[in-house]
Amino acid sequence: MLKSPQTDDLPCIDSFRTHPIRDVASALGIPEEHVLRYGNDKAKIDLNYLESLPAAKAQLVLVTAISPTPAGEGKTTLSIGLADGLRRIGVGAVMALREPSMGPVFGIKGGATGGGKAQIVPSTDINLHFTGDFAAIAEANNLLAAVVDNALHFNTAAIDPRTIRIRRAMDMNDRALRDVVIGLGGRLGGVTR
Repeated sequence: MLKSPQTDDLPCIDSFRTHPIRDVASALGIPEEHVLRYGNDKAKIDLNYLESLPAAKAQLVLVTAISPTPAGEGKTTLSIGLADGLRRIGVGAVMALREPSMGPVFGIKGGATGGGKAQIVPSTDINLHFTGDFAAIAEANNLLAAVVDNALHFNTAAIDPRTIRIRRAMDMNDRALRDVVIGLGGRLGGVTR
């Protein structure tokens, strides 16, 4: 069962030292066999394990829609600070963040890893591919788009190219890719759309 962690159970929150994810999971009462590790400092928790837990009295705080300041403080910084603050006063707190897009790598938007003492380290891992989820979603989407294009190319389905709503995806903030025409390479280049 997932126990409610106390401040002393979890690794120190006053430094930039990283802690093995197995130690963090153990402090939260999560059995190691349900920790899907990505190296020594990142992990996901097996969804089947989470669904098997009894209903617990807990609170959820959702942090959203904060515009970052020029110094970069925003949703991530606030979330980290909130979780650290709750743990400091003895409240069991766990934080989950979404995977940021590639925009931060090129300075297009905030760094998505927090700021000051409220940041996730190492930020390079977080901003450069993290656990690979975004890439997997993009590949699955693009596979479906390729299947549709193949059906158009071989006329195996009565599909009007003007009605296709599925688009290819890439996790990149590139204005030049917002309005693209494909299939201009002749007969073997696909259907123009």
